[in-house]
Amino acid sequence: MAYLTDDQHAIVSDAVAKAEATTSGEIVTVLADRSDGYDDIVLMWAAGIAFSAMSLFAFLPQPFLDLWDSLIGGWTHEWTTGELATMTIMLGLIALLLSWFLLSLEAIKFRIVPGPVKTARVHARAIAYFKVGAERRTHGRTGVLIFLSMQEHRAEIVADRPIAEQVSADVWGEAMADMLADIGRGCVAEGMAAGVRDVGQVLAEHFPRTGEPVNELPDRLIEV
Repeated sequence: MAYLTDDQHAIVSDAVAKAEATTSGEIVTVLADRSDGYDDIVLMWAAGIAFSAMSLFAFLPQPFLDLWDSLIGGWTHEWTTGELATMTIMLGLIALLLSWFLLSLEAIKFRIVPGPVKTARVHARAIAYFKVGAERRTHGRTGVLIFLSMQEHRAEIVADRPIAEQVSADVWGEAMADMLADIGRGCVAEGMAAGVRDVGQVLAEHFPRTGEPVNELPDRLIEV
């Protein structure tokens, strides 16, 4: 899905162009809906719920059996070991399928993913995009990626090695804070533009523009 209009895309692209006018560095911006589908997390939760339901039945079978007897007319039934085992397995399968379906809903899925997992996968996705779109793609290896993942509410700034060797993580943290302050208010384009300006100032300090400007990476915001 598209989060930004053409005019909002232009806000970010213009910020990139202005920032790069003062530095030999190159800034790439990427806006993603999500960094992962988290199907494995959903399956783990569903399996946990299924095993919990089976364990509860094995520990306290009588309420379940009484409920089943009431559904078939109220007659009591002498359950064999095989029937109990079958019911246990069926209960687990039903719990697995129902919980898998419910937890796969968009409104629920991203609420059950642990924060550290989101952070790790957003970081991994940012690194992947950086390797494809920015790493070693500039003459002086001075590329920086600003990555925003909307569903996880997380952002990453990834830089080429020569930049990372001169700029501490705390500096990028300040740029991240400025960016997320606007994004938290719903101003996504303005937030990314603020992050671009902060990154541009850092690059201008450590990698000032020399000679004629050469645009080695696209200024436009990439929305995926």
